[in-house]
Amino acid sequence: MKAVRLTTPLTQEALRQLKAGDTVLISGTIYTGRDAAHKRLVETLDRGEDLPFNVKDAVIYFVGPCPAKPGQVIGSAGPTSSYRMDTYSPRLIEQGLTGMIGKGLRGPAVVDAMKKHGCVYFVAIGGAGALMARSIKEAKVIAYDDLGTEAVRELVVEDFPVIVCIDAEGNNLYEQGRAQYQRN
Repeated sequence: MKAVRLTTPLTQEALRQLKAGDTVLISGTIYTGRDAAHKRLVETLDRGEDLPFNVKDAVIYFVGPCPAKPGQVIGSAGPTSSYRMDTYSPRLIEQGLTGMIGKGLRGPAVVDAMKKHGCVYFVAIGGAGALMARSIKEAKVIAYDDLGTEAVRELVVEDFPVIVCIDAEGNNLYEQGRAQYQRN
């Protein structure tokens, strides 16, 4: 396990260096989307249309941020449970998505797509949304404004703190932790 500073886009070369358990500070552009937005993204692909942003080498944060108070860029922005995106994530990974940020477990189909196409799953600390928002320097809605808090946003982040939970080889921090606990 190591500490890594990462600047987006998240290329295949960069993601192959990341291992489960690494702590990462992400800077650059990331996108937001929860289940309603993911459903629309996949429906857009099904119709053969272009997505509202290029997912190649992109990172999506599973978040529906609170409204910003006056003087703030964004409100509290803590992660949502990632399993809600499991139906849609493999399709986006096939399109070149290389990073996902959320909390909780991912299903086998997502992990298989991550290993096949090269993608990592980062976890962010649930319950620390106000602290996470401090790393967000810019936020703008770029698609699906009608979804309100679940609209797709483009975020510019600086030193956004995450942990690699599942790396591109399928190594899973949750499983490793459980195995270590059982050995002890």
